[in-house]
Amino acid sequence: MTTARIMTYNIQDCRGSDGWINPDRILNVIADTAPDIVALQEFGATHQLDILPYLAERLGLDVYRDAGGGTLAYLSFFPLKAVQKFDLGYGGQCLRADVELGGKRMHLLNVCLDSFPRLRIHQIANLLGPDLLGNPSLVCPALIMGDFADYVWGAGNLELASTLRRTRRPLWRGTYPARFPIFGRDRAYLRGAVRVLEASINHSFLARQASSHLPLTMTVQVTDTRRSVRLKPLTGTRMEAAPG
Repeated sequence: MTTARIMTYNIQDCRGSDGWINPDRILNVIADTAPDIVALQEFGATHQLDILPYLAERLGLDVYRDAGGGTLAYLSFFPLKAVQKFDLGYGGQCLRADVELGGKRMHLLNVCLDSFPRLRIHQIANLLGPDLLGNPSLVCPALIMGDFADYVWGAGNLELASTLRRTRRPLWRGTYPARFPIFGRDRAYLRGAVRVLEASINHSFLARQASSHLPLTMTVQVTDTRRSVRLKPLTGTRMEAAPG
């Protein structure tokens, strides 16, 4: 079965934890893990430079984003389809895309939420609502990842946990703030026949300098959704003729 290394990374407009804006630090942090797909949050114009083509060219990946703009994007080795931005309300965003792994399609949802509890509840309701995860047309396995903007047990997490499966996480789960990561704001959820084989967080010195968030990288596999029928063992040892 085909697997893919997928990273979620809030790059904070390439502004590091030291306050300096440096796209090359983001570039080197991503390259250090060599992901197949990168879900980026909070990218923007840096010194009048569109950083997405800059990162994509040097990483050997293609850029996928909504034509209407927004602060979410994908960099991907695999072709992505059905790329579309959804407004979750009050500044929250979701960028959906579809990818095929080993002939099986998977929905990708890249999200960035607000930390204010009342707004976050509204955004999660929209994420789980009829336009996105509640849409009956989204029948394929799904990976939902990004910056969930909570600190300990944020408002709306019960709804997420009751609808989706939390992915396996490294023993040390913190991704925020990067210099002393104690909160697991950057994470992922699963729905359907998809699993995470391995997950890691880059805690290198460069990663702790490049952004206020650390990147989470997962090895993802779409499992076989077919089911076989269990048969009882045959009682005879010889071939038997069928009646009639």
